[in-house]
Amino acid sequence: MLLAEEAVTPERTKTGERSPFARRPRPRERVIEALIKAIALVSIAGVVLILVFIGKEALPVFSLPEVSLFGTTDWQPVSEVPRYGALPLIVGTLKVTAVALAIAVPLSVGAAVYVAEVAPARLRELVKPAIELLAGVPSVVVGFFALVVMASWIQRAFGTEHRLNALVAGAGLAFAICPIVFSVAEDALRAVPATYRTAATALGSTKTQVLLRVVLPAASPGIAAAVVLGFGRAVGETMIVVLASGNAALLDPSLGHSTRTITATIAQELGEVVVGSAHYHVLFALGALLFLATFVINVAGIRVVTAMRRRLGEGA
Repeated sequence: MLLAEEAVTPERTKTGERSPFARRPRPRERVIEALIKAIALVSIAGVVLILVFIGKEALPVFSLPEVSLFGTTDWQPVSEVPRYGALPLIVGTLKVTAVALAIAVPLSVGAAVYVAEVAPARLRELVKPAIELLAGVPSVVVGFFALVVMASWIQRAFGTEHRLNALVAGAGLAFAICPIVFSVAEDALRAVPATYRTAATALGSTKTQVLLRVVLPAASPGIAAAVVLGFGRAVGETMIVVLASGNAALLDPSLGHSTRTITATIAQELGEVVVGSAHYHVLFALGALLFLATFVINVAGIRVVTAMRRRLGEGA
């Protein structure tokens, strides 16, 4: 039966005769199709060339005896004895990202649940665009707001030692993550078939039980994908952390102390280094490390989402 269905195309029927609805592609359609393919291939080629360039500039790090990314805990590239320790930058990136996700994920998923399941239609038409409009706010504006306003609020509220710290940078970064997580999570919730809700209600479930035991589990793969996208957005953000983190490369787990991320380090120092120097190649190595970490996290996230879908019976 499946082979018979696959044999049916717009050009021929099951008996092999030409379908009366078949037509040859117009020249304009062929040109558009070729243009779309060319754009896709150019985009892929551009990404590949970027990766090749970053890898080529990062490889000399392994042949430089004065460079030890994980052999020291200090980042002092311009001192008399340069030290290129990547651990403070990695810890700073993880701290800021963790704070941003801890703030953005509950708020975004909660807003998505409210908009998709609770809010009236008229209110939904107002709330959803308002949240998604946050994605259009430039990151430098969000960073400036965190620098001028949020830093003072957080210091007064939590008594942090440093005014600019990982907590301020993470809170500002949450503004950039919220629209992405909200949009994907809301789409996942609305994609749950209405028959699931109807069947659960017919069995005597309350609206809260339907939401917690039916809708959220069914939408969990999409929500997990939203969190992975939010993580990638947080790790790659630059301007907000440059303005609000304090930019002190400290190997310190405290959220109340100034910190520095990998992206902020590359953005601040790459324009001033000597091309071909050890510092230059170390910055490219940090970029390659950041790409590798993001790639691994995305692959792991895809595997988790796939496993969740299989467990829920949605196919491979």
